[in-house]
Amino acid sequence: MDIDFTPVNNQRLANLCGALDENLRQIERTCEVTIARRGEHFTLTGAPEKTRIAARVLESFYSKANHALSPEDLQLGLVQAAHTPGTHSATGEPVLITRRSDLQGRTPHQVEYLKKIQAHDITFGIGPAGTGKTYLAVACAVDAFERDAVKRLVLVRPAVEAGERLGFLPGDLAQKVDPYLRPLYDALYDLMGYDKVAKMFERGAIEVAPLAFMRGRTLNHAFVILDEAQNTTPEQMKMFLTRIGFGSKVVVTGDVTQIDLARGQKSGLIDAHEILKTVRGIAFTYFGAEDVVRHPLVQRIVNAYEGRKRKSTDVQTPTDN
Repeated sequence: MDIDFTPVNNQRLANLCGALDENLRQIERTCEVTIARRGEHFTLTGAPEKTRIAARVLESFYSKANHALSPEDLQLGLVQAAHTPGTHSATGEPVLITRRSDLQGRTPHQVEYLKKIQAHDITFGIGPAGTGKTYLAVACAVDAFERDAVKRLVLVRPAVEAGERLGFLPGDLAQKVDPYLRPLYDALYDLMGYDKVAKMFERGAIEVAPLAFMRGRTLNHAFVILDEAQNTTPEQMKMFLTRIGFGSKVVVTGDVTQIDLARGQKSGLIDAHEILKTVRGIAFTYFGAEDVVRHPLVQRIVNAYEGRKRKSTDVQTPTDN
């Protein structure tokens, strides 16, 4: 497949190709094609479907190449282009009010996730690392706060130790829990700005709490996020879900392939899925390796682990005689 970018714009071509054509090499590795370039003329070699995706990637990046393309631009663009046109469109996609004007679902599952969060009071996002479960949940929380749909944001996460033995850590409650909530903080700073987040903490509009401290509470007019929910016990999950009050919205995120509970202890996230998947008003979104929006290698790592798990399951499954 041949592509020509005319009229010729040498600056755009340089930004598209990157230093020593590094951007082209990354597109080649991700799309599994070979790209040969002579001036503004590009020749793509590979499987027909893969060359079509690579061509769409090149055209998309060239349109944005009035400035140097950052690694983030490349990686997010490659993820988005991997989904063929028609799998989802901008029409009807949720519009979120955050500091990131370009924030949107990059894959069909991410768009579905955003829609379900807006349409349901309780939403579960289940999938591997790097699929945007936590970041998009925080984005929806910020959006709800900016629209005055909720009065505060509550960030909850179990400690890595299932027993939540936090007493030995120095500092007050917030300082004890900080290491476990760092991904949520990072998302808040990115979406609202450090100064605004700090002021919201000061006036109590943002609250952080370990899961064990949620007992006996009722959360009204709040957007509550439970992150790393695979490390809850069934009893903790039931306790958490029954905290929801009037005007509140809950998002639960987790990766059932990374459970840190004691051996033999069932995950509250798996248990909740089995019990609540048919309950009206509760939504589930399932992410896969194709939804990973980190470095392209992360998607391959997830696929490799899933492949080994499937092989292990096939070996353990008895055959009929």
